[in-house]
Parts: sequence; C-alpha cells; structure tokens
Amino acid sequence: MQTQVVVAGGGPVGMLLACELAEYGVRTVVVEAENAVSQRPKATTLHARTVQCLVRRGHLGGLLRAGDPGAAGQTSSPFHFAGIPGLVVSAPLSEPEPILKCPQDELERLFERRARAAGARILRGYRATEVRQDPGGVHVTAEGPNGRVTCAADYLVGADGARSLVREQTGITSRTYPATVSAMAGDVRLDEPDALRPGWHRTPRGWIVAKHAPGRAIRLRTLNCAGAHGARHQPLTLPEFQREVSWIAGRDIAMTSPRWLSRFSDFSRLADTYRAGRILLAGDAAHLHFPIGGQGLSTGLLDAVDLSWKLAFTVLGTAGENLLDTYDRERRPAAQRVIDNTRAQLALMRPDPGLDPLRALFAELLAGGGEAGVLGSMISAQDTALAARAADASPWEGRFLHNVALTTREGRTDVIGLLRARGPLLLLFGGRDSGRLEQAGKRYAHLRVVHAAPVPELACEALLVRPDGYIAWAPGGGSLPSALSAYFGAGTLDGDLVKGVPAGHSS
Repeated sequence: MQTQVVVAGGGPVGMLLACELAEYGVRTVVVEAENAVSQRPKATTLHARTVQCLVRRGHLGGLLRAGDPGAAGQTSSPFHFAGIPGLVVSAPLSEPEPILKCPQDELERLFERRARAAGARILRGYRATEVRQDPGGVHVTAEGPNGRVTCAADYLVGADGARSLVREQTGITSRTYPATVSAMAGDVRLDEPDALRPGWHRTPRGWIVAKHAPGRAIRLRTLNCAGAHGARHQPLTLPEFQREVSWIAGRDIAMTSPRWLSRFSDFSRLADTYRAGRILLAGDAAHLHFPIGGQGLSTGLLDAVDLSWKLAFTVLGTAGENLLDTYDRERRPAAQRVIDNTRAQLALMRPDPGLDPLRALFAELLAGGGEAGVLGSMISAQDTALAARAADASPWEGRFLHNVALTTREGRTDVIGLLRARGPLLLLFGGRDSGRLEQAGKRYAHLRVVHAAPVPELACEALLVRPDGYIAWAPGGGSLPSALSAYFGAGTLDGDLVKGVPAGHSS
C-alpha cells in the first residue's frame, strides 16, 4: 500500500492528525489495533488553549459555543490544583468556555468520522509490528484480520501510546522519572451508596477521588504514596481494589460489580526528540505523566494541531526547509512543563503532615485569585508563547491571536471564522505598506490574504497568522518575505496546493 503519511495509533491524537492531514489533501493511512473505539473511561477534560485551537480548525461543532468576538472581559471555570479547590481557569469572552468536559471516546469518534469523510483510510484491527525507514521513505508492517499489510509512505507518525512500538523500533531514547506512588481506578457499586460521596477525599494514608458513573455506579481513583506497587503491571482484582479503598478511607468500603479496574503510577517520560528523520512522535508516545490536572489529552491534541499543518505542507512541497523541525522545538518544552507541574502537584498531595502549612498556603493563594491566574494559565496552556525566529522579532511573534471581530471586504467575521477556512492568514489592516505586503503574500498558493478595518486592540498594520492561531510575523520584526520563506518556502503561483484554498485568495 503506497501512501504519503502513515499514522500508527488511532486514539484521539492519531485520529485528529489523520483528519487534519486528509483535509489538507494528504493521502493518509491509520493503523489501529482496536476494532472499535474503546468504551473504557479515560480523559474527560479539554483545557482552554486546546479548545481554542480545535475551534479554529473547525472541530468541536455541537459541543460548545464559540464565543462572541465583540465581547470584552473574561469568562471563568472552576478547577483545582493538586486537589485543592479554588483554582479558576479564565479565557476571553470572545473565546469558547475555558474548560470543555467531553469523554475521550466521543472525541475519537468525532475525529474518525471527519478523517474518513476527508478521505483518510482507517485500518482497524491492524497492529503495527515493524517500522523501518530509508532515505526514500518509511515502511510499516501491520498484522490484522486479513493478514499482513505493508505500507510505504513518505512519513510515519507514532501516536501509538505509552508503550509505543514506533518509538522503540526507531531507537528514540527518553528521559524517564521512575514511579514513586501506586494508584488504582475502577467503576464499582457500593453496598452503602453514601459510604463515599462524590469529590476529593484526603486522608492520612492517601487520596480517594469519587464521581458518579453510568448505571448507578461510582468511579473511584486512589492514590497511595507509600511507594510504587511491585506488581503494577498485573491485572487489578476487586478484592485488592476494595482493600486499597478501605485502607485509605480508614473504614470498610464494601463494593461489587467491578468494571474497568486498572493500575497507574506517576512514572513519567519525555522522548529526547520528537523527530528521527521521516518518523515523528505525538501524544503519549512522546510524553507521559501523572494524570493530575486533566492535561494529558489536551497536550496530545496540541501536538497534533502543531504537527499536522507542518507535516502537510512538507509533504505537499509548500513548507520552509526547516519547518518540520520546529515541531520538536515547540512541543517538547510544553510537555516538559506539564511533567514538571504534575510532579509538583503530586508533591503537594503526599500525606505528610509537614506539608500541611504548604497546602494551606496554596489554598490561600487560590482563594485570593491573583496568584491563581499564573497556575490557571499554566494548567490550561494559555501561557504558551512560541520562541521567536530571530532576536529582532516583533513582540507579537509567538503570541496566540485571540478571537476579535473583523470587518473585511466580504463583510463581518472574526479570527475563528477565517481560520476555519484552513491554512495560514495574512491580515492587512490598511497601513501604507499594505500593497507591498499583499504582493508578497500572493506568491503563496495556500496563504489567504485578508484586508480588514483597523482593530484598536491589535494596534498593528499587519499580522501573519499560522493555522493553529499563533502569530508568525508582525511589522517591526524582520521582513515579511523572510518570514514567509521560513514557513512556506519559495512560494508559487500555480493552482491549489491545499484543498479548498484558492491560489492567492484575497478578501
């Protein structure tokens, strides 16, 4: 089977990648071991920056409202830090709600439907067994219900989870942090329904987190900080789970009807590189951390958002020479920051009485509101600013362009609406150099040039905006042609190189 990109792993990260690549017109094949989307409870939280980026790519329709582009002020959602309540995650009113609660399996199905509709080929029930690359491309062998399949492609993305075969066979090494705690999870029915109320319960022996689950069940997660479990790779049984819950609670908690029993720990990993030639990593294959703060799914999806357009343009021949290398430079530091803040949260959660003053201090800071903004921005990834290309870059470069109302030659719209049309934007706000900048932009078939009335809160004559919503260039930071070349190569005037984006389109 000959294709342009193979994605190993069809979870939410892999399916989002396939959807994005296929919608750019890249021939894409996904190999996924599972025959159907797993019903096992997994992540349920999408944080603000992930929501904002996905909405700009045209996803999440029907799951949330995009926000009023003309609105001023902030909207907020309550959250926690290390189980301590009071954290508030805020976003501009012009953006969607800062936290979206949505089961992971629902997102997987959404991305898979869009991927199939865009032309991606999804091979379910096929497990990748061998990967290799040579100067001309990559070769992926997978075993499935109809035997062996071999895919030859230009690039391979390993989105195949924590035990990534792609990472291992490619020889990509990692920095690891050994497990220090034992954690368990499962859906059960309690003999006494009021024995554990929904919420976060801290005791001298650890933590129990309880929430309602379908079918009159309760979903429990435990944290035992006495050390890593010696048999943490063995299946978890109901008697063991009941003993653990009862020991942490300090009283007998009787339970029946177990579902989805599992173990986990704080073992963490960060790949030393996200790219080895024509092979790239994303999601849990690239980074793994303790699941506190609901950041895992969001971090993986932001990998896909960053990688997809860069890989698509590279495959289509419309990328700058080193564009694909910026994926590692932008996303590895973000993953390290998540690993660091989850380890910090776990340190606060350890049941050491000596930490009580520190927990009380954090509770006071969160209740005060001001300092909590730093933590809220970190947890939601809204503090992410990309490194500038050069020392003389404009202060705008690397910042995320929040949604604002725009009046163009075609009528009123906003940033979200323009980016949904796919591809990068060159926004021109009527400065004296608009003509020259427009001519530079029109050399690029996949760049949309948009003339808009000046926007007071932006206070600049032009902005080059990446497909993920980050600003790539603004006046005062080198020349526009230099920025365009770095991102999009030499440029062309020949036809549609990106599906649905007319050459040199201007509005």
